[in-house]
Amino acid sequence: MATTDAAAPLLIKRYASRRLYNTETSDYVTLEDIARFIREGREVKIVDLKTGDELTRQYLLQIIAEHEGRGENVLPVDVLTDLVRSYTSQAQSVVPQFLAASFEMLREGQSKIMENMSSMPTPMSSMPGFDQLQRQQQAFLKAMMGGWRGGSSGPAPDEMDNAENKDKGDMDDIRRQLAALQDKISKL
Repeated sequence: MATTDAAAPLLIKRYASRRLYNTETSDYVTLEDIARFIREGREVKIVDLKTGDELTRQYLLQIIAEHEGRGENVLPVDVLTDLVRSYTSQAQSVVPQFLAASFEMLREGQSKIMENMSSMPTPMSSMPGFDQLQRQQQAFLKAMMGGWRGGSSGPAPDEMDNAENKDKGDMDDIRRQLAALQDKISKL
């Protein structure tokens, strides 16, 4: 892949044949390729060649639907149900900001954990093999946060079971906060 400014979005053009063309490498790509670019931390912009219409959202939703359809479930049914409801309620205007803020907090939390792990001297830091252990912990955290800007892939299936119970509690908390916001909006 050509070396480019990582901050510049990777431009993908959709041809009339619905084929997707990577303007950086001058070759055709698949949805899975686009998902890989995003997991590697690249921003992607997909546009229709003929009309110039932005299609990024449509293709990102398609990638999510394909992963969910293959059983790679990240979004619990309750959350999906709440999202569908939000399209027909007064919460529609609040949900995007709420989700964006939640994901930003998650990314910031990951960054802080990684910074703390690498900058804090501990009594164990002089222990032989500590550097390797620390790298493994960082790799584990990146895997747990898979796909979040600079993360790698998601956690292994056996790690998912342990994290799933914590995620359910977090999702319940998010649902309660969202319900409170919906109540406030409905009172306005």
